[in-house]
Amino acid sequence: MSYTIRTAVPDDYPKLIEIWESAVKATHDFLSESDFEYFKKAIPEQYFPQLDVYIISENNDPKGFGAVSEDTLEMLFIHNEVRGKGLGKKLYQYLHDKTGCTKVDVNEQNREAIGFYEKMGFKKIGRSEKDGSGKDYPLIHMSL
Repeated sequence: MSYTIRTAVPDDYPKLIEIWESAVKATHDFLSESDFEYFKKAIPEQYFPQLDVYIISENNDPKGFGAVSEDTLEMLFIHNEVRGKGLGKKLYQYLHDKTGCTKVDVNEQNREAIGFYEKMGFKKIGRSEKDGSGKDYPLIHMSL
């Protein structure tokens, strides 16, 4: 397989939201429908413009994306149809090498993601009752 990673532009946002939706439906069964709709709208409008967003593609077809702000990995989503095939690891390693990110916050209910970041070398360093939007989704704070 041939993989490429590039910086996202606003024209990519609809495809990135498709990827996000696929990943979240597979891994975030704890998310309420109203919060799902809130994030689906907020991510391209409020989050992407503030972040450095990178897309990983397989044969020029976007399969995942990650976003970084300063030293924090803000998001990493892989389309459900290709989860578990190493794309998340490739994308994370690229982002870490490029940006030096050393922190990530993970939904406490997303055990799979916590396990993924532990495999990447992260350790749990704290917990918050609410997510970054003030919603009742506890976060695990992790650091390298």
